[in-house]
Amino acid sequence: MRAARLIRMALLVQSSPGLTAASLALELGVSERTVIRDAQALQEAGVPIRSERGRTGGYRLAPGYRTRLTTLRPAEAETLYLSGMPAALRDLGLSGAADAARLKLSATLLPSLRAAAESSVHRFHLDAPAWFREPSAPELLPELARAVWADRTVLLAYARPGREVEREVARLVEPYGLVLKAGVWYLVGRVPGGPAAGGPAAGRAGTWRTYRVDRVTALSPAPGAEEPFVRDPSFDLAAYWEEHSAAFARALLRTSVTVRVTEPGLRRLPAVVDPAGAGEALASAGAPDAAGRVTLELPVESEEVAFEQLSVLGAEAEVLAPPGLRARFRERAQALAALYGAEEGQR
Repeated sequence: MRAARLIRMALLVQSSPGLTAASLALELGVSERTVIRDAQALQEAGVPIRSERGRTGGYRLAPGYRTRLTTLRPAEAETLYLSGMPAALRDLGLSGAADAARLKLSATLLPSLRAAAESSVHRFHLDAPAWFREPSAPELLPELARAVWADRTVLLAYARPGREVEREVARLVEPYGLVLKAGVWYLVGRVPGGPAAGGPAAGRAGTWRTYRVDRVTALSPAPGAEEPFVRDPSFDLAAYWEEHSAAFARALLRTSVTVRVTEPGLRRLPAVVDPAGAGEALASAGAPDAAGRVTLELPVESEEVAFEQLSVLGAEAEVLAPPGLRARFRERAQALAALYGAEEGQR
């Protein structure tokens, strides 16, 4: 265990010179005191690692020194080929480069490790798009990906959906990253200050925005932006997306309904309605009544959506309010009773 940690520490310092003891402790899951002891152990083993004080200090290796502690274990080789997503790489125009990289990497592995790495391809496959959706890569995705790689500010023509018709707007964006969610590509970017050329004001400086790539209708370099933009070093794409997704899902739940649910219905509820909304309702629910049913204040997107979602539960859920939604369920129940209660000869 300690040997693996020492190797990882040496590689971390090699790849990111200047890491502090606190940063290394967080990365390695140990205390700062353990980091100091591990640094001493590496020095005793001949690895020239040293700690520098000051504002630009931290742990560094001697200039020109590079570790050779990069031998892969079988488990690491097996997971290596699982890190890529063939469809996503193809959409981004990187499938050729990925194939070449895998070929070069395979050539450097021992035969036993090469077999372990290649076997994972035959055992696991990631299919990102949702069911019943024809996957299609947005036409401008490869060009947008190149802008992301180059930190190049771009001017987008974006088809913004409206209540009646789509409106095309101009957006000046610093493209920070691309996210593939259920087969749909999204661009995460920062809107700099000032107006977009030929369009309305782009927005407040430093405002983060998320755009669907398939709604980008045109893309060009930003006028006058010849140098790459300076990325915010504190920006974490995965953390931003997790927070943005949760906030977006919660923002959709604009109203609530009162519903009485049986025990089987409670088990099915998170699969029928928004899981976050179901969790919120269950957390604030009272005790079951004499019949074992629980009354919930359930956040929903709209009464129309709630009607379609809760209909799946059938008699396991009874809507108590609002009155209009309860009346709709009564009408459906009466229609079903009339349909299934009719004798065969009467139909």
